[in-house]
Amino acid sequence: MEKAKISATQLFILMVLFELGSALLVPLAMGAKQDAWLAILIGMLCSFFFFLIYHKLYSYYPDLLPTEYMQKILGKVLGTLLAFIYIVYFLYDASRVLRDFGEMLLTFAYPDTPLFIANALLMLIIIYITRKGIEAIARSGELLFIFMYFLAIAGFILIISSGLIDFKNLQPVLKEGILPVAKVALTETLYFPFTEAIVFTMLLPYLSNPKKANVTMLCATGLSGINLIITMIINISVLGVDLTTRSQFPLLSTVQTIQVADFLERLDVFFMFAMVIGIYFKVSILFYASIISTATLFKIKSPSHLAYPLGIIVLFLSITIASNFQEHLYEGLHVARFFLHMPLFAVVPILLLLIAFFKNRKRQEAAAETITINLQLER
Repeated sequence: MEKAKISATQLFILMVLFELGSALLVPLAMGAKQDAWLAILIGMLCSFFFFLIYHKLYSYYPDLLPTEYMQKILGKVLGTLLAFIYIVYFLYDASRVLRDFGEMLLTFAYPDTPLFIANALLMLIIIYITRKGIEAIARSGELLFIFMYFLAIAGFILIISSGLIDFKNLQPVLKEGILPVAKVALTETLYFPFTEAIVFTMLLPYLSNPKKANVTMLCATGLSGINLIITMIINISVLGVDLTTRSQFPLLSTVQTIQVADFLERLDVFFMFAMVIGIYFKVSILFYASIISTATLFKIKSPSHLAYPLGIIVLFLSITIASNFQEHLYEGLHVARFFLHMPLFAVVPILLLLIAFFKNRKRQEAAAETITINLQLER
């Protein structure tokens, strides 16, 4: 494990950037139609339960990475196998987000550029920053976080100034009842993007003040959830339900509609910078987690040496995981959700916590018995 430390503020910033990441791009929770914002809210609130589970596991093993304490909880063979599955998932998820970046760039800015070239350029930057370590990633996050929120506030003001918002598009609320909204929340938004931040359990051992881990994770999730709710309310209010659902990138479609005083328009390329920042940090964190977990699992002394081979794997995966963008979206929203997200984000952590709880209770009882015996012998 790298000898580095990050502050609670840096962890907060990285989590917000991560959870916004590619979630700002896609038509999130549109299965709930005009109630998409409510599905995001429910998914965010439910994710707090799982973050408490992740934190409890961390409190049992504060100095170990998850790939290490999995072996302590499940044993060498099962623990190693499960750790390897998480490493593969981190690489796969990084490749998916990298594909989102390439598709966005080609759709709105460089239609004649090969997808491989666009993805390779961002991947080279990510390989460079991850070789510098988590402190370099965290410091760059502090700088770009301010820039991203400046763009977000400016965009919000411009959309309001353009008079594009029509809140009638959000009505009627709960037209089909709460069950369809809850279904979308518990099968989609809970896992993407909120509990997807399970990757940050790989960064908690680097936290300079472990006592702030729990509050930091919950506050970061709350802020990113509020941002996503506001974003979807704006998208639906401006574009309507049908257009938001059909759009590949509804936020950028919303930004394209901005027109102030007949001269301030076509700002989609300008606001693509904010999207690139979020995607850059999401891929960087997933990629860094895969590097340090691989190095820990296979006892590699210099994790930075893994950056190039793993980076090539992520790059080629991003090109080959789907033949087109619609297939890529379907795979992420349906296939990966049931076979990866639910088991890895919900089922496995709960089982790990239960086993760790009983193991630690037995250890505490044995320690208490030892202390009692020693006191009796002293008397």
